[in-house]
Amino acid sequence: MVSNLKLSTTDYFLTDKNAITVADRHPQPIFPTHFHDFDELVIVWRGNGLHILNDVPYAITCGDLFYVNARDRHSYESVNELELDNILYSRRRLTLSADWNALLPGEEVVQEKRYWRLSTPGMSALRHVVDALARECMKTDPLSIQLSETLFLQVALLLMRFRHAPDSPLLSDAEQLDLLLMALRVSIDQPFRLDDFCRRHQLNARSLKTLFKQQTGIGVNQYLRQLRLCKAMDLLRHGQQTIGEVASRCGFDDSNYFSVVFNQSFGVSPREYRQRFQKNQERKKPATAENALVLPGR
Repeated sequence: MVSNLKLSTTDYFLTDKNAITVADRHPQPIFPTHFHDFDELVIVWRGNGLHILNDVPYAITCGDLFYVNARDRHSYESVNELELDNILYSRRRLTLSADWNALLPGEEVVQEKRYWRLSTPGMSALRHVVDALARECMKTDPLSIQLSETLFLQVALLLMRFRHAPDSPLLSDAEQLDLLLMALRVSIDQPFRLDDFCRRHQLNARSLKTLFKQQTGIGVNQYLRQLRLCKAMDLLRHGQQTIGEVASRCGFDDSNYFSVVFNQSFGVSPREYRQRFQKNQERKKPATAENALVLPGR
């Protein structure tokens, strides 16, 4: 889809010398498809929702990290107590000597390599630095501008230290929430049983369910269903599989049940959704907040 909603540097940065600003979204509302002339880091602190980046849907929750480049198109839909920070930055304004291209993946890096997960210790370490950056970037004197860049460099380095691929198996057993989220992401097309998972990792199922609900705002099964429906949306938008094949690849044994769940969640059948999206592509209609779909549990 194509959007004409452009966010400009002049609307967000205090002066033409400021290279960084922090836009806290506590909470993040539904926001239509847009692009901008600056880059940004998106760090999700809590809650859940749907982030569509360049027409690829992501079910997001605490610990998700995105590197969004200028001219990328993205939107937020189906938000539920979603809290995140957008760290906006202008590459051409950065003056601190650092390997920014390595720290901040640019347009030459494929989208799959610009989506990461952050560990729980990483989230804790980042919180204080991001808060300090948010305060400092609201000043315009030369010393504060330099300090903002220094804090931003610290954020970029911490992200490199604590980030991991969404499906990475190289996680400590102590990172219960990260282990569970990773397991759910690789269970889209297969059954998942929390009790079996907890026995395998010697975790307490009741405590883990409570922790998951506190951090994401929804239950484990609800989140897994969101992941499966996001995958279904992607396949219906871009693939040529039959409805039965889509259902199977998204963890639904019965295509009729899949259609019922999809219809209950989005108000249209999978077939109607595919047809509507393809028509929207052909007509190239701008995306609006009114087109946002609602995920289950809202």
